[in-house]
Amino acid sequence: MPARPPLIDLHRHLDGSVRLETILDLGRLHKIPLPGDTLDALRPHVVVTTPQPGLIEFLAKFKWMTAVLADYDACRRIARENVEDAHREGIRYIELRFSPAFMADAHNLDPSRVTAAVIEGVREGEAATGVKANLIGILTRTYGPVRARRELRALLDHKDEITALDLAGDEGNWPAELFIEHFKEGRDAGWHVTVHAGEAAGAQSIVTAVDQLGATRIGHAVRAVEDEGVMALLRERRIGIEANLTSNVQTSTGPDYASHPLRKFLSAGLLATINTDDPGISGIDLAYELDVAAPAAGLDESQIVRSLENAWDIAFLGPEERASLRA
Repeated sequence: MPARPPLIDLHRHLDGSVRLETILDLGRLHKIPLPGDTLDALRPHVVVTTPQPGLIEFLAKFKWMTAVLADYDACRRIARENVEDAHREGIRYIELRFSPAFMADAHNLDPSRVTAAVIEGVREGEAATGVKANLIGILTRTYGPVRARRELRALLDHKDEITALDLAGDEGNWPAELFIEHFKEGRDAGWHVTVHAGEAAGAQSIVTAVDQLGATRIGHAVRAVEDEGVMALLRERRIGIEANLTSNVQTSTGPDYASHPLRKFLSAGLLATINTDDPGISGIDLAYELDVAAPAAGLDESQIVRSLENAWDIAFLGPEERASLRA
């Protein structure tokens, strides 16, 4: 059995990975009322313990993670702590994604300054831990295309520090077609593209993300299994799949681990990977996804190794940096 390569996580939301201790600390610091004043009292309001009715109910769990982002230092802090937490998990390379408008909302912060604070925090974390972290900027589709344009501007203010552009949020009501021009501008800036698709909407959403937005990776892609043509497209164009086992069960995208299509993706030769999505909300880490969730989804050790190899192959890295980090 081949040894596992170094650990890597390509799909983790920075604003879905806030420590409970930090929520309590920032709440006290900024005098923000929270639904609990101890870890045990706060946990059920932040961490999912049973499957939610759908994606929107799952996203509601972000409320207290963003409620405490009262200033730019708070944004910097949670970004730094994300890298520190990745280091504790033994991760060598991580791609952290964030929506500056979503983080700015609760306290009317400037999304461009939020972006700057996130960049500063991530670089501090890298310097302290040796973990390599790249940033993916999210356009929150739920805000609509006009506000997404302003969010894009905030990210472009720091374009050399951003690696890729993503589209996340309410996929069912805000289709990718509304954001075609936004993503053209992102590609023109030199960014890679990854898009949440095939999670709350059907397989055709994946085709749109690839053909219209220029995605070379798809977040979730669960519904691809419903359409052999989409499966063929992903295989032939070598489009990466950022699978997230536990969150897909928690959002009721699938009923349980055993029914998740990740094993089918790998068996079909697709570039599927294993990631954590929102570990603070899901109450998991990468080790849990690899050693508990993946076997529950029917993966054997060789398929788990293959998923990690795939992640290194599709990571948004140059050839020399990829080889150096993977060695």
